[in-house]
Amino acid sequence: MKAPAAHIPAPGQADIPILYMDNHLLAVDKPPGLLVQQDETNDPDLLRLGKRYLKETFAKPGEAFLGLVHRLDRPASGVLLLARTSKAAARLSEQFRRRAPDKEYVALVEGALRGGGTLRHTLAARPGGGARIASATDPAGKEARLRWRSLAARDDASLLRVWLETGRKHQIRLQLATQGHPVLGDFRYGAARELDGRNLALHAFRLTITHPVTRERISFCAPPPSVWEARFAGAVATVLALPAPPRSVEDLRT
Repeated sequence: MKAPAAHIPAPGQADIPILYMDNHLLAVDKPPGLLVQQDETNDPDLLRLGKRYLKETFAKPGEAFLGLVHRLDRPASGVLLLARTSKAAARLSEQFRRRAPDKEYVALVEGALRGGGTLRHTLAARPGGGARIASATDPAGKEARLRWRSLAARDDASLLRVWLETGRKHQIRLQLATQGHPVLGDFRYGAARELDGRNLALHAFRLTITHPVTRERISFCAPPPSVWEARFAGAVATVLALPAPPRSVEDLRT
């Protein structure tokens, strides 16, 4: 059996760093621009690349199992967790359904934004894709909540730390844009400035879950892409040292 590599090969683009792997879990740092799951473009996707990596690395006779339990938008980056067994997939999916994991992001947004706060909106799907702000009485609407804190700000951009309390499609992107501070590169929701010409300045910084077998709390963490350092070199350098916020007893029940 070959020794596991530190990266999953991804022909034609940046390889995918492996953050953690055991018999039940595979956590990776998804590069921006990489699909999580196959779509109509048939571009390379993380799920198929991961299955091929496991099959080749561990000499599996058939297709390797790899279960998707949450997602990241294609132009975003950061921590993505996959399940290596059907039992782990079922238990992790239940955790995400109950909003038990801690999901922490960092984002570069347009304009000067200081301090911190909580955003609450009702979101609904938008025809043609994406999401929209809806009225509280809209039957298609779902509650969306997040907390944010500014890590650094200047006149044209700010670096934010964001905690998701719900997991709606495009939630961070739409809620921040609604406040007049769209994510850099997010032209769908009104951004005027790009990040690198292709992707968004939105990064899943840390994910904390209960291990589906050992029942221990475990965190996976990845720094934002290096292109961010050109915007806020000093602030980005401190991101990995930031502690996770304390959780209530009720939140820790699984």
